[in-house]
Amino acid sequence: MASRNVQSKMVARRKLHYLRTLTNSKSVKKSSIILDAFVYILKLRLQLEAIQREYHHLLNHLQEVKVEKLIGKSFLVKVACKKGKEMLVSILEAFEEMKLNVVQARITSRCFFGMEAIVETEDEALDVRAVTKAVQLAIQE
Repeated sequence: MASRNVQSKMVARRKLHYLRTLTNSKSVKKSSIILDAFVYILKLRLQLEAIQREYHHLLNHLQEVKVEKLIGKSFLVKVACKKGKEMLVSILEAFEEMKLNVVQARITSRCFFGMEAIVETEDEALDVRAVTKAVQLAIQE
């Protein structure tokens, strides 16, 4: 029975030492180490909440459209923005109005809407600015 008491005290001291090490506590008293650990956990919680707020802010304000001219009459269109109803449909309708044919496309909609597409046109006069503006208008609706 006495050896169990000694073992449990050793386990408790070891755990207290781990707690002191994890929280970088300089305290020696058991109550002070526990209080330091509590404060450390609260600080971590506040940091996590700040990161979550920043993440949601970035998702809500994310809107990026990049268009590059490829060889011939092709364009590479990259879109990243917050999720929205029928975002893909709006972009495809904008492509249709500009008489752009989608050759290849990749779409994601996990945390945000993302699209990378290669489109071709018959119109020689169509430029990067016109395609960029049309896609920007499509995702703002």
